[in-house]
Amino acid sequence: MIINQQSVQPHIINETSSRKILGMGGTLMMVEVTFSKGGIGEVHSHDAHEQVSYIVKGSFEVQVGEETRILKAGDSFYAGLNVPHGVKALEDAIILDVFTPFRQDFLEADQ
Repeated sequence: MIINQQSVQPHIINETSSRKILGMGGTLMMVEVTFSKGGIGEVHSHDAHEQVSYIVKGSFEVQVGEETRILKAGDSFYAGLNVPHGVKALEDAIILDVFTPFRQDFLEADQ
């Protein structure tokens, strides 16, 4: 599968964030999430998905489990099963999330 990023329509999550599914296959899914300054990815956990996230642009306050840190472009984090995690954009920012297995809920929401 080859995807041209410009051909993917964003899914509006809320007034401060949107996402694009940039690739998936097998059990993997890659999602670009764009945040305006102050945008929040609420603290949550997954009972069926592992997640690795890479900061593409900007900076975030990131909580993973009991740890909270400031991450900048080039940094990453991992959230395993049932590990609470969330982000707050400290400026306009982009994060790349990779999930396994893929997020069926994202596919359904994008239809």
